[in-house]
Amino acid sequence: MIIIKDKLVSDDIVEKQFMCNLQACKGACCWEGDFGAPLEDDEIQYIQEHYDKIEPFLKEAGKAVIQEKDQYTYYEEPAENGTPLLENGACAYMTYDQNGIAQCGIELAHRAGEIDFKKPISCHLYPIRVLKEEHSVYEALNYDKWDICSAACQKGKEQQIAVYQFARDAIIRKYGPDFYDELDAVAKYISESK
Repeated sequence: MIIIKDKLVSDDIVEKQFMCNLQACKGACCWEGDFGAPLEDDEIQYIQEHYDKIEPFLKEAGKAVIQEKDQYTYYEEPAENGTPLLENGACAYMTYDQNGIAQCGIELAHRAGEIDFKKPISCHLYPIRVLKEEHSVYEALNYDKWDICSAACQKGKEQQIAVYQFARDAIIRKYGPDFYDELDAVAKYISESK
């Protein structure tokens, strides 16, 4: 475990390799699983306030679920808010491109210049998951190993891209460039020490 500021970073984040391979998985993390993507309180507020600009980028099935359930859902087992899901388990904000690869409707609205919010940070950080215990000062950053990402692990090994390097932009977005630089320095020190 690596401690940077008040964050506990799993060794796997600097030691394991990962690089999304959307041609292989087609974005399966957007439709697999039991819970929607975790949403922070300020993200929920932003999505609610700007939903009218996001909605045109969504599929009809997603719009229907959001209309029925709201722009977010509370999930009891992980005890957190997340994106609502369709009956088949897909995220209500998910769409597909012309090649059948999952895309985020929120991110499409961002790319079109309609909103200045890229997408939920939990999606941007993936495969890093953040856990914050209610009575702890620490946040834990863990590598979420999932068999649907086996092609990403293989591609990461081929390209020699560590998990934290793959998630660089998201880490900087969440924690700032100083945090990333410190994590990078620690990772290089660990690598050189082996």
